[in-house]
This record gives sequence, C-alpha cells and structure tokens, in this order.
Amino acid sequence: MKPFTTLEAIAAPWLRANVNTDMIIRGGRSGTVPREELGRYLLEAVRLREDGSEDPSFILNLPAFREAQILIGGDNFGCGSSRESAGWAVAGAGIRCIIAPSFGGIFHGNCFQNGVLAVQLPADTVTRLGEAILADPSQARLHVDLREQRITTARGEVIAFDYDPYRKQALLAGLDDIEMTLRDAAKIDAFEEADRQRRPWIYDTRRVG
Repeated sequence: MKPFTTLEAIAAPWLRANVNTDMIIRGGRSGTVPREELGRYLLEAVRLREDGSEDPSFILNLPAFREAQILIGGDNFGCGSSRESAGWAVAGAGIRCIIAPSFGGIFHGNCFQNGVLAVQLPADTVTRLGEAILADPSQARLHVDLREQRITTARGEVIAFDYDPYRKQALLAGLDDIEMTLRDAAKIDAFEEADRQRRPWIYDTRRVG
C-alpha cells in the first residue's frame, strides 16, 4: 500500500455522528463494483440525490472541499458492519486521513490496511477544528505528520495525536499486516528449521491409520 508520512491537504468537516459503513458504501456496490472503482460511490446515499445528481449542499460537493483528502468526522465514525469495502471506498476516493473523536473498531483497522490514517482526537478538539474550517474555508488546509504525530492548522496551531506504534511503523513503510510479517521471513524460516530438528514428529505429514 502507499506509505503515509506527511500530508498537506484540504480537510472537509462533516461532523455527523454514527456514520456507519452502509452509508460509507452501499452494500449492493460491494459485490457488483470492482474494488478500484468503489471510490466514485463513497457516501453516495448523502452525496447524491435520488436522480443521481449531486446534492449541492453536501460538504464534499462544495467547491472549497471537492479536492479534500482529509475528512473530519463525528463520533463513532465507521460503525456498523465489518465490510472492508468501506475502507476501499474511502481510499479510492482519495481520502488519506480521517479525523474523528472515535471510530468503529473494525473500520479503523480497515483504514490502516488500506493506507488511510484514522486519527482520534478529543470531541471538543474535533468540533472546534471542524467548525473553524466551516466558518472560514480558506483555513481548510491541514498538515498531518505521522512521524511526529501532530496536525498543524492553517493558523499554525499544533495538535498532537496518539497512534498505535506498530501501525505507525507499518504506515510509514507502506506495509500491511502480511507484509510486516514477511519482513521477518528469515527469522521465521530459522525458527521452523530449528523446531523441525527438535520436534520432527510435528512436521510428519504422513497419514496415521
């Protein structure tokens, strides 16, 4: 996956709470649309009208936020079902970072697996940040630094955030869980060879009986 080190981009505030994965990507899209095309259907339930035209009032359709790569969300963002296609849709739409007070646990993990940094900040900080941008969209550009674990606003305010050390190293390197494990392939092979010598019966694949 694409590494995440730093990102300077437009942030779109959509502070709605309890946005579930069915809203992020409709279930019917998951089985009919190729993974690489899911981004075009991100949040279609609220981004588009019934006739398929854009809802001009939705945040990502506003001229100031059309190029947003950061989404500022509300509490419990990504709750609901465990479908990984929600993470695919987010990444496919070009969103590299989501900032929210809390996330659905599985969705948070799926963001990581798809190179999207999900940052959890106190609710009052998220609200203040989002409302400030809505009041003055010219201040929408944020600088996110994963290595230093800080967000810098257009006004120069620095906001620190916590992030899991393992996932931090994986995102910085652009590696998912499997790729992180394979970095230790030589150690794994050495262990298996030594264990094979100690306990050869474990590796006997002949059928018994």
